[in-house]
Amino acid sequence: MTQVEDTSRDMRLDPDSFAQGYFENAVYRHWDPYEDVSEDLLEQDRENMLAQEDQGQEHFDALRGTIALFGAGEEAVTEDLMPLALVLEDIDDQMFVSSQIYEEAKHTQFFDRYWRNVINPVAEERGYEVVNPTDQRWFPEGYVELFDRTEAAMERLLTEDTPENRAKAYCHYHLVVESVLAQTGYYGLTSRFKEEKSDIYADDIETAHLPGLVKGVNFVRSDEGRHVGFGMHKVRHLIHEEGVDEAVVQDTLQSLLPLISETVQANQVEEADPVPLVEYASDKLTRRIDILTDATAEIPGVDELVKLENVDDPAASD
Repeated sequence: MTQVEDTSRDMRLDPDSFAQGYFENAVYRHWDPYEDVSEDLLEQDRENMLAQEDQGQEHFDALRGTIALFGAGEEAVTEDLMPLALVLEDIDDQMFVSSQIYEEAKHTQFFDRYWRNVINPVAEERGYEVVNPTDQRWFPEGYVELFDRTEAAMERLLTEDTPENRAKAYCHYHLVVESVLAQTGYYGLTSRFKEEKSDIYADDIETAHLPGLVKGVNFVRSDEGRHVGFGMHKVRHLIHEEGVDEAVVQDTLQSLLPLISETVQANQVEEADPVPLVEYASDKLTRRIDILTDATAEIPGVDELVKLENVDDPAASD
């Protein structure tokens, strides 16, 4: 039956569905990567980087390697999410996933713009080699394998769209790449470069305040909270309503943890301690599994999910 012939409900959209609520939240919290992260902010980042004492190319490569990982990750998820959009049957789900693909594209654009307008000009001014963000030097094997597995899990839906395969796809994409890897990395990045440094780092590495990077990443992080919530709802439904064995979810998530750990530790300078972020990622994964497998646990509301742990609401910031 086509959507045009669907007479199973009075109206096409269900305003009480969680997916429609998530879509409305995405519309309400819309941000513009050009206007909300202005050229003035990016210029401030360039000036702040250049005003700081030159600590050598190793430190600069640690930053631009991290930016390269984020940019490539956002680009990959922009490309790889489409199979899910094709197999979803419900219009409310389709609307939300459409908004998610759009947001992933905005994230990709932000990091591309940051590389062009901040990273490359600073490299030129410092006399460092100007390197593209696609250069393979930035990507550890575990990172490449993680995204190869995610792409395969998504594409499998086009030929074998089973509840188990949907659960695996959501686990790869929404619960590992989006929830654990991206949110851990973004938390670490903003902790390093916001004006008031976070106490999660015990080292004494001097870093510049980068307001443009922090503001853009905070918008991205907020979007990711909504994406993660959608995936968690879907996986819980598959476990508790469609009979998917929770071991499928646990095994999938645990199998990807070593790849997350390797990626989190990539592009670190020698004196940086990766332990806090590895522990943060592991704890986040454990909490996700608990919420998914416990039938009595509740997923936080979407307004709670888009809040950030160590900053003010980006939609309300200057």
